[in-house]
Amino acid sequence: MSIDIIIIVVFFITIHLLANKIIPSEQFKRLRWLSFSGGLAVSYVFVYVLPSLHQEQQKLKDYSSTLTMESELYVIGLLGLLLFYSLEKSLSYAQLKGSAEKNTVFWLQVGFYTLYNMLISYTVVASNVQGIQAAFYGAAIGLHYIAVANDLSLENPDQYNKVGKFVLAFGILTGWGLAIWVTVSSVVQAFIYAFISGAMILNVLKNELPKERNAHFLSFSMAIVSYTSITLTLKYFFEW
Repeated sequence: MSIDIIIIVVFFITIHLLANKIIPSEQFKRLRWLSFSGGLAVSYVFVYVLPSLHQEQQKLKDYSSTLTMESELYVIGLLGLLLFYSLEKSLSYAQLKGSAEKNTVFWLQVGFYTLYNMLISYTVVASNVQGIQAAFYGAAIGLHYIAVANDLSLENPDQYNKVGKFVLAFGILTGWGLAIWVTVSSVVQAFIYAFISGAMILNVLKNELPKERNAHFLSFSMAIVSYTSITLTLKYFFEW
């Protein structure tokens, strides 16, 4: 395992533990910061996640005797999106019923995102990205994690600070451990990547794309233009 992977995992854990202190408390700065984070996440989905999913699908041509379609991973990604969306809808419905249900819903969300963190951490460690690619991968995922942590901390700040953030961080450690100690085939790894990619696309477009009234368009657009331009340039020179 490279030192780059270790740094990324430690970075992810640190983000969950310190998310409340990273995001500015002043309203305007907060909206501007979250708009920038959302723009970065949207750019990451379109210039990294979707092309990577296509590359993984191309690799499955070696298994053409057992996999007959040309869109297996896209179907798995769609299933990931559908499953996470159905869970979120169920939690949102339960949240409307009362204060007791809200507390239960919060812990269900924590469990839901702990699994999400574990799968992302597993994918990052198993892919063994290095160097500049690791830095850009880590930055985008890290800001995505901050947005997730921010949403959970707003719903139940006391429970999140006392226990929730540590549970989420434990999910990252669990994914790290699984990637180190559990060996699976390249096909299974591709399926896991596709599944979590579908869930990530949903989370980014549903939860991080800023609403019109809450958006700081300049920050949002600057994040998209800068991250996309730099990533495409690096892809061209380093052939990611």
